[in-house]
Amino acid sequence: MTEDFLHHIWMNGLYWPLYMADSCSTGIEVLRCGERNSNSGPDFFNALIRVDGILLAGNIEIHINSSDWYRHGHHTDRAYDSVILQLVVNDDAEVKRTTGDTVPTAILCFDPGLRENYNHLLKNESLIACRSLMNFVDSKATRQWLERLAIMRISEKAHRIREIWHMNNRCWEETIYQQLARNFGFSLNNAAFEMVARSLPYKYLLRHRDSLFRIEALLFGQAGMLDEQPLKASCHRTPVLSSGFIGSIDPAVTGRYDEHYLLLRREYAFLKRKYDLRPIEKHLWRFLRLRPANFPTVRIAQFAVLLHNRNSIMSTVLDCRDLKSIISLFRVSAAGYWDTRFLFNRPSVRKTKSLGIFAARSLVINTVAPVLYLYGKYRQNEEYCNRALGFLRELPPETNSIVAGWAILGVKPESALHSQALLHLRNEFCNYRKCLDCRLGSYIIFRIPIDI
Repeated sequence: MTEDFLHHIWMNGLYWPLYMADSCSTGIEVLRCGERNSNSGPDFFNALIRVDGILLAGNIEIHINSSDWYRHGHHTDRAYDSVILQLVVNDDAEVKRTTGDTVPTAILCFDPGLRENYNHLLKNESLIACRSLMNFVDSKATRQWLERLAIMRISEKAHRIREIWHMNNRCWEETIYQQLARNFGFSLNNAAFEMVARSLPYKYLLRHRDSLFRIEALLFGQAGMLDEQPLKASCHRTPVLSSGFIGSIDPAVTGRYDEHYLLLRREYAFLKRKYDLRPIEKHLWRFLRLRPANFPTVRIAQFAVLLHNRNSIMSTVLDCRDLKSIISLFRVSAAGYWDTRFLFNRPSVRKTKSLGIFAARSLVINTVAPVLYLYGKYRQNEEYCNRALGFLRELPPETNSIVAGWAILGVKPESALHSQALLHLRNEFCNYRKCLDCRLGSYIIFRIPIDI
């Protein structure tokens, strides 16, 4: 049993008639249970009770044992002098305020079956504790809870972006540029991508927005990918694997100089001195277990095209009022050089390196929607918030192991809004066994109708 559990018993009125611990005949009438306090101080503020016809207003403290009053140091804390009633399961000690006055104590009695339900979830070793009980929950109620969870998740993302926005002196352009860069890393390389964006202010890229070549030079240079030694010419041919990608090769026998690489290298050397830039370490990039089409080199090249000839990323995003427009914004293809490359100086069979539909949707979910939501909150304009949520409702649900796990239990998301909600539910509630704070968990434990 936890105090958290007892808090829910109290808040939801699931206890049996209350009597003073020192007198079975002294009943307590609860007129108002009070406001739950999540900070320091008594558990519930502004409660209202009647004892023997006397109306008492003040705070409520809840413990498993009466002696916890002393164990928690409340007897020396004047903040607890305002407690009008202590609720306990076991009355094992008389407790006093700092003034020496005795604190009235009542026994909190309830149906033991509720405790059994709670312990069943707490002790369940499954990743999703209520997996065997989900069929007891109404599907409509589940859908309503998912809607609330989705708003929690996008609000949490918006809060993190707001902190970055403040770090960027409240510059929207710099903020969305950094967020896009991070999410172009698609989990495995998001940290390295974000480091590049932070080391390369967006204003420098804007100065060269009309030159894709210079944007590439700046991005690849800051990524530490232009520090290789030039390759030596050779008349030997390098075999190409069936996938079209050359595996382990000896630079001495690659074929010829890679002119585009050398030009980028020379251009970056000039821009690096001009802007006093410091590149990140190349070893921060991860290539292992990635499909060649997802190599960071390809992603950087695609990101460069996204930034090319654009005066403002933020304005472009704000102008996209429908999902089709925002998706098309990200369906970019890397420059022609990359049609026959996955890496610098490594020839491959010809294939256009376009950002796929799943990657474009991911950028909408993880960048566009939370930035729009934050912008709407900042401007106090619900249109942007609704547009952000609307994009998520229109997008199909994501496909990953967590969403698949919920689907097995019969909780099948209807959209990306719901799949985001399921991710939040698993990561923020199930993983920490916060079943009491989950509407589904509360229903299963207490059989309280879910009313969102």
